[in-house]
Amino acid sequence: METESVKCLIIGSGPAGYTAAIYAARANLSPVLYEGLEPGGQLTTTTHIENFPGHPDRITGVQLMEDIKAQAVKYGADVRYGIVTAVDFSKKPFDITVDGRHTIEAETVIVATGATAKYLGLESEQLYKGMGVSACATCDGFLYKGKNVAVVGGGDTACEEASYLAGICNKVYMIVRKDYLRASKAMQHRVMTTPNIEILFGHNTVQVLGDENGVNGVLLRNSEGAEKVIDVDGFFLAIGHHPNTELFKGQLELDDAGYIVTKPGTPITNIEGVFAAGDVQDPHYRQAITAAGSGCMAALEVEHYLMTKDE
Repeated sequence: METESVKCLIIGSGPAGYTAAIYAARANLSPVLYEGLEPGGQLTTTTHIENFPGHPDRITGVQLMEDIKAQAVKYGADVRYGIVTAVDFSKKPFDITVDGRHTIEAETVIVATGATAKYLGLESEQLYKGMGVSACATCDGFLYKGKNVAVVGGGDTACEEASYLAGICNKVYMIVRKDYLRASKAMQHRVMTTPNIEILFGHNTVQVLGDENGVNGVLLRNSEGAEKVIDVDGFFLAIGHHPNTELFKGQLELDDAGYIVTKPGTPITNIEGVFAAGDVQDPHYRQAITAAGSGCMAALEVEHYLMTKDE
């Protein structure tokens, strides 16, 4: 197996990985970044982004990621398509295996593998992904100003998303599988007292409806088997996220939900020389701008670590 030595290896792309690459490259660390299964990360599944600073006329998720990637490459980052298939953080330099065959010895590693939104598993849901189907109300909600939308879920996240959308949209339907909400009492009270939120208890989504222009409705079935259609332009999933951390189980400290545990306010993990950035260690904010910020922090920590590790 061919072995390569690098100062800084970045696993994963998206705002966190690409931003880390920009900073590491400008620090003359010659970072190598492997993009993983989804180059550009979750943002590439979003349509227009209106809340990323510096883009008053909005920008597509794909274009934003291409721009940040190009900036990283311009300053010297080696961005590669490939999947990290194994890691060994038990010795230094760290052993990283790419595509099951290529071995890299890395002095430092930045993990930026992100998190994946949980979907219902419907074919129609995937068909209209980015065309009305979204897993981030904060990212995409403004696109549905004055329109009707649906939110799937009954926990705190679903209630928060519904409350946020209620301030933008004409009407918000909450599709709740059980006959009660799992959210905290405060969040339950908020959605139940918001006039333009209608909670549909005991309903499951059968199919997301739409045409070439995107989503225009949802087919629901209640617990008694009766079906009905609600007219909506947006369909928001709020049933949780799954951090992409399977690769690091037994190597890095993870919380109960599988997110990488970092020292509060930093990207520092329990392994010296390994840092985590973006949604893989952030179950709370999950925004492009916060991911980019943590990517910057991780690269600065790498630079500091490499300068001081032999002192």
